[in-house]
Amino acid sequence: MPLLSHLSRFLTKPLARKVPHVTAVFWAVKVLTTAFGESFSDYLVKVIDPVIAVGFGALGLGVALALQLRARKYIAWVYWLAVALVAVFGTMAADVTHIVLGVPYAYSTAFFSIALAIIFASWYQVEHTLSIHSIFTIRRELFYWATVLATFALGTAAGDFTAYTLHLGFLASGVVFALVIAVPAVAYFGFGLSEVIAFWFAYVITRPVGASFADWFGKPASVGGLGYGDGTVSIVLGLLIAVIVVYLQITRRDVEKGKA
Repeated sequence: MPLLSHLSRFLTKPLARKVPHVTAVFWAVKVLTTAFGESFSDYLVKVIDPVIAVGFGALGLGVALALQLRARKYIAWVYWLAVALVAVFGTMAADVTHIVLGVPYAYSTAFFSIALAIIFASWYQVEHTLSIHSIFTIRRELFYWATVLATFALGTAAGDFTAYTLHLGFLASGVVFALVIAVPAVAYFGFGLSEVIAFWFAYVITRPVGASFADWFGKPASVGGLGYGDGTVSIVLGLLIAVIVVYLQITRRDVEKGKA
């Protein structure tokens, strides 16, 4: 059919690479966005009606992804805006699953793990690669963002599972996941683990690392936090992210040489 043929050409039309080069700065901003998503989501649902907050989160995510998909190449502020709003909405998705639907953290962690596995399997079956170095068509980018959203929801559920269900608390959970995130690095550099596996392993774990420490700083002492407040933590994290992203936008340090 002409319409399906046109859609296929649109989804597979080559683009400039749409994701940043993976460096230490990439991982730093990634952790900051995970922490921001946790604290800002928690702040929103406290200061306004939770249903309205989730609606705003979904709207913001839709706008950010539209900007990202519309862009013809990697643009630092557009890409990281999308990541930050995925972090916010991913947190909300995990929280709604537990608080509204009453699903225990162990079950929601398992559910999002299965959802992520299905996305990975579908992505690989269609594109025969899961490498972020190959994100240069709309179809691959759609798979990429579906994966990113699933990793944020999974990481949120996993962090809450260790903090609340296993009673480790926020700080201990953050430390545990910070140790876990070293596993793919050691396996990659020391034992030749696949670059793709190492990347996605680390990508998933950055979420509970950032979220656990954000909760530790923001939540009151009565529940194991330092009591600075989710709003304050959100502002500090948002400013840090903005400074680094402006730096990347100006210097293009996260754009590989020869890449648009």
